Amino acid sequence: MREAIRLLSSPPFQPKSRTESVAVKTDISLRSPDLADPFSSPNHFHTYSTNGVDTFPAPSAFGMRRYSWVHIFPEGKVHQHPKKTMRYFKWGVARLILEPDVCPDIIPMWIEGNEQIMHEARKWPRFLPRVGKTCAVWFGDNVGGDGDTIFHELRRKWKALVEAHRRRGGEMLEIGVLDDELKYGEEAVALRNECTRQVRRAVLKVRQISGLPDEDPKAGLVETWKEEGGRLEGKMEDGSFVKDT
Repeated sequence: MREAIRLLSSPPFQPKSRTESVAVKTDISLRSPDLADPFSSPNHFHTYSTNGVDTFPAPSAFGMRRYSWVHIFPEGKVHQHPKKTMRYFKWGVARLILEPDVCPDIIPMWIEGNEQIMHEARKWPRFLPRVGKTCAVWFGDNVGGDGDTIFHELRRKWKALVEAHRRRGGEMLEIGVLDDELKYGEEAVALRNECTRQVRRAVLKVRQISGLPDEDPKAGLVETWKEEGGRLEGKMEDGSFVKDT
């Protein structure tokens, strides 16, 4: 998550007091990818970890990758429902909008037909995509970027919340890093919930353009998807197929 947020921002990603003590070379030419050996870097800004043990080069350490295009599937799972209903969207969607240094362009999309090409219930040969199927993609208007949209208002509220937290003695944090209060505090959770709802609403408008009927409003709630049953993957009690990605 830290890396995705930084790819939507521009360095430096650390508070000024930290960047003064760390020499960060920025070269956005195609000949120089900004770092020769990220594993031997003197600080953690050029690497990231998925579990606190492994180490990978940080994509955001490359200056030429600032303000990148990040394509996400906001449900966070493979989800194939007979009525083409979406699950609730994950909080990480809101973090990608609220935390970058500028509001990213937000292009809602609706993709249909993949479930016919590679359905989770397909039989042997399971590894082969099914031919002769139709796949279509619809694109909505940009609801972020420079325009004054609901996401700009939510970002203003987020910045005010972060500033209030700092005035109360909270630490100046790096871009893409949150402490417990900004992760789990009541106001922070409410802002992420609202931001995620607005993203889902934007995608639903594109879904409607594809010709599908309106969803049940309850489909966007976490509680609704408890009806899937206790299984994490496979065919659920509501007839959908789910798989972790």
